[in-house]
Amino acid sequence: MRSKHNLVGSLADESQASDKYRRILEAGVKVFARKGFHNARVNEIAREAGVADGTIYIYFKNKDDILIKIFEESLALIIARLKTELSRQTDAVAKVKLFIKMHLDLMKEDQALGEVFQVELRQSNKFMKEYLPQRYYDYLDVIAEILREGQKAGLFRPEISPDIFKRALFGALDEISLFWILRNREQGYLENSREQLADIFLRGIARG
Repeated sequence: MRSKHNLVGSLADESQASDKYRRILEAGVKVFARKGFHNARVNEIAREAGVADGTIYIYFKNKDDILIKIFEESLALIIARLKTELSRQTDAVAKVKLFIKMHLDLMKEDQALGEVFQVELRQSNKFMKEYLPQRYYDYLDVIAEILREGQKAGLFRPEISPDIFKRALFGALDEISLFWILRNREQGYLENSREQLADIFLRGIARG
C-alpha cells in the first residue's frame, strides 16, 4: 500500500477525477485526523487543499459528504489491492493470514486515514444513520469468500456461517485497530495482534 495520505489521491487519479477533487479528499483526511470531524471546518479543508472555500461545494455538499467520499474511494482502492494480493495466494489459510496482515498494516502505513476510518466516521450522524455503506459490505464479502473457498477445499468446517465469520473477523480487527489508535500506537502491538488473531480464527474454523 502507498504511503501516508496517498490512498484517496491514487483512486481519484485512476477515476480521472479532477486535481482539485483529489486535493480536497487528501486535505479532508489530514484535517479530520488532526482536528476531529466535529471540530473541522470546511474552510480549513479548503485552505489545506489550496482551493477557495466555494470550490469545495462544487464537488461536495458539506463536510459529511467529504467524509463519506473519503470512505468510499479509499475503501474501493483497498478492496482492489486486497483482491490482487489475495489472488496470488494458493490456499484459503494463507489468505486469512494475509487479510489480517493487510488490514492491520494499513493502520500504520496511513495513520491519518486509519484514524479517520476508526474514529471520525463514527462522529458523523449522516454516516451512521443515513448512509448505506456498500463499500463496507463489499469489504466484508472478501472475508466471506475466503471462508467459502476454504470450505470447498475441505480446509474449513462446513457449518461455519460466512455471514457470521466475516462480521466476527472484521469486528476483532476493528477493535484491535481502534485500541491501537486510542492507546498512542503502541509499538509492536499490531504485529503481535495479527499473529494471535490468525491463530484464534484459524483454529476456530479449521476442519478436523
